[in-house]
Amino acid sequence: MPTTFNPKRLLLTTILALAAGFVVTTPAAAQDAVKKGQEVYAAQKCQVCHAIAGKGNKANPLDGIGAKLSADDIKQWITHPTEAAAKAKSTKKPPMPAKYGSLPAADLDGLVAYMLSLK
Repeated sequence: MPTTFNPKRLLLTTILALAAGFVVTTPAAAQDAVKKGQEVYAAQKCQVCHAIAGKGNKANPLDGIGAKLSADDIKQWITHPTEAAAKAKSTKKPPMPAKYGSLPAADLDGLVAYMLSLK
């Protein structure tokens, strides 16, 4: 019996192959983003005001923040801290400076990925 061309089967096979490729590469990309975020955290000296795993200023720990806040919420805290603090009714002093809103997009995305990894 001769094999016939089936465009639906080809499309399905292509989609599954692409999806499998994304599944394989996504964890590596996520790990790269987290590593980038760790580098940004260190370069921006975030540990002066915040602590992770007991390292840094223990008054403002970030442990577990990835389980408490969404990516959008974390990004809001970094880029618009005054508004985020008001929304959360935070009274911590001193307030987080607004200077991190000017971080390059890749640095900001990495920092958000790193914060999300802290569960």
